This record gives sequence, C-alpha cells and structure tokens, in this order.
Amino acid sequence: MEGIPLGDFDGQSLVLLAVLLVVLILASAFFSSAETSMMTLNRYRLNHLAERGHRAAQAAQKLLERPDRLISLVLFGNNFLNILIAQIATVVTLELWGEGALIASSAVLTVLVLVFAETVPKTLAALQPERVAFPAAFVLRPLLTVLWPFVWALNGVSNAVLALLGVRQLKAARESLTREELRTVVKEASAMIPQQHQQMLIGILDLETATVEDIMVPRSEIYGIDLDDEWPDILEQLMNCRHTRVPCYSGSLDNLEGLLHLRRLARTLRNGDDFSLEDLRALLVEPYYVPLTTDLYVQLLNFQKQKQRMAFVVDEYGDINGLITLEDLLEEVVGEFTTDPQVYARDVYPQPDGSFLVDGSANIRAVNRVYGFDLPTDGPKTVNGLILETLEDIPESGTSFRLGHLTIEIVQTAERSVRTARFTVTRPVAPPPVEALHDGDG
Repeated sequence: MEGIPLGDFDGQSLVLLAVLLVVLILASAFFSSAETSMMTLNRYRLNHLAERGHRAAQAAQKLLERPDRLISLVLFGNNFLNILIAQIATVVTLELWGEGALIASSAVLTVLVLVFAETVPKTLAALQPERVAFPAAFVLRPLLTVLWPFVWALNGVSNAVLALLGVRQLKAARESLTREELRTVVKEASAMIPQQHQQMLIGILDLETATVEDIMVPRSEIYGIDLDDEWPDILEQLMNCRHTRVPCYSGSLDNLEGLLHLRRLARTLRNGDDFSLEDLRALLVEPYYVPLTTDLYVQLLNFQKQKQRMAFVVDEYGDINGLITLEDLLEEVVGEFTTDPQVYARDVYPQPDGSFLVDGSANIRAVNRVYGFDLPTDGPKTVNGLILETLEDIPESGTSFRLGHLTIEIVQTAERSVRTARFTVTRPVAPPPVEALHDGDG
C-alpha cells in the first residue's frame, strides 16, 4: 500500500487518533503501576491500616485476598490496551507513510510503551506502593465486577494449568515470619523505633535462644551463709549482707537448707526477742530448682507461675551449678538495673590507653551487652572459658592472640585459670551506658 499525502488524511481524525493513543498509553500505565504497587504493598502495614478503618487499605486488602483474580484483571486490561495501541499505530502508519514505515513505527512504539506504559509507572509504583495502590484499588474493584466474565474465563484456564502443576491454593497464604526474619524487621525499622525499644524487642526475641546457663551467677560467685560457722560470724554476715535473699547451707552449697529473705529477718529482729540459730532455720523457705538447659522464655513463665524470684540451677546429676534471679532474666530484655559504679567496675576496668582489663569470671553475654565486644556466646559462658577454649591450653601471663576485632592479652593467671585479661579493641566501641553489669540477688 502506497502512502497518501498528508493533506488527504483528515486532520481532525489524526488529532483524535493521537489523543486516543496517549489516553491508551496512560491507561496501560495505570494497569502496570497497579500490578506492581499491589504486589509490593507491605502486608503487615496494610492489615494494620485496614483494621483501623482505612477505606483504601480495606479495598486493597479485599483485592489481594484472591491474587489470581487481581492478576487476571490487570493483565487482561494491560494486554488489551497494548494490543489496541499497536493496531491503531499500525493503521495510522499505513495511512500516512505506507508499509515501508512499519518497522520504524514499531520500534518507536515499542520504546514509547516500554518507557511510559511499563518502566516509569512500575518504578514509581515500586518506590511508592501505597500512593499508587490505594487510589488504584477504588478503580480496580468496580472494574473487576464489570469485567468478571473475562476474568472468570482467564481464571478457569490459569487455575487448570496450576492444578496440573500441583498448585491448588487459590487464596493468598497468610505470611508468617521466623524469629530471624522478625529480628531483621525490627532492625530495619530503627528509624521509627527508639533504640532502647528496639533492643528490648530483640531481647524478647532472643529469650528462646538462650538458656539459664548463659546468664546464671556461677556457683563460685554465689554468696551464701554457712550455718556451721560460729553464731557471731553468722550474725555479722547477716548484718553486712547486701542481698535481699541469701542461700543458707551446711558445710557446702550441696547441702542447701533453704533461702533466707532478709525482710522476714528484719521483722523478727524488730520485735526485740532473742534470736538463735534455730530461729534462723525456722525462717528459711524451700529453695526452687531449675534445670541447666531451660530456655529463658520458659523460665520467665515458670517464675511467674511459681511466684518465685530466685532459682538454683542444677545439672543432670542434681548438682548446683549456679543461681538465676528474675532480675537477671529481665535485664536480658530491658537492660541493666544496677547503677552502682562499684558494681559497674567489678568485671571490666576501662584503662586510660583505651584498653579494658577484664576479669576472667565475667559473663560474656553481660560484657557484650554493656560494652559491645561481640564475643561469641554459643560456647563458654565466661571470659576465662572462652580463652581456654580458643587456645586449647592454659596460657601463661603475657600470651596474646586475636579474636575478631579484639586483641586479648593474658595479664594474670591463677589456679589453672585466667584471672585477668586485657582487651584492646581494633575498631571503635560505643561508650558504656550508665547502668552496670548485673550483680543479681545471689
């Protein structure tokens, strides 16, 4: 077909066709952006907005309940419009320039459709899904009703193919997050959540990943009263005790007789009566024991159920390995309670040169939490245990090695263990908070 002069082509018709092409490209852009924005919406935020009565969110949520119908509607509209655009462009090209211009016309049309009907609207929708999806939802819902016969037909064919592939779930599956995925969500929301609250949320998520062994006060550090001591010595210990609850035993902690609450003792002494060892034993309450491998979340529930605040940690042989308090457990979530500077300096001593002198008995999780050392917590629970496991030997004073971003130097050893080590950090560490390493009730 030979081209005809431009004057033979009705000018008004040419303008109308050009306007129609622009309108069709914009309509195609609408379907493209609607598809991308709907699939990019944050489902948790969408559900939140819908529950609060956001009408656009409710409309979008309704559409996403059956993604097969939504996709069929969007693809039907998009492809119908693109085919119509191509046909109109072909007619205009043949009428104006003839068959020889079809290739050039197709190339130009492809660029226009890709840029203005696909790339630009989809990119915008991906960057701002709510601004695109919410208005689009009010258009797509009535369109779904009007075009239901076509959507139903497309769904029938598509679902039949999916059934052959073993996919029979047509409704959108409810998304669930693993603990690690939820941790990532909390961290990525740092701009909207205060850092302290973020740490508390992560602490709650980590309760099930740690056991009472990870945070317990070791047996060697448990403060208790030996009832076999002389009575004046026992009274002096009671008067000078800094703890609210004190274990009482005979000879050794393995012969634990009970737990003394000093408030009960204070009421007895206030009466002015003579106080004897027998009176002290009468004030003791039965100790509460928990297995070594109990995770912190379960132990928190157990403390609540048993109405206890302190528990003795026992191994598989029934031997006492340590002590855990409700305060120790809550500190894993909300941070340290203690603000006494003496307690703060008990395990870690910052030095003028920027290094830290660390006691070998320091709890790794507590040190990490306060100083951000990032020491591994999946093995030994104390700094001494970590050093011995890493070196696979009992080191001598002066031995040093690298562990991650730390240079660790053995400063003092005693009784086949590391008593003090020097930590030198090779990258900046945030200054420690005001609160201290936990001292516990034990």
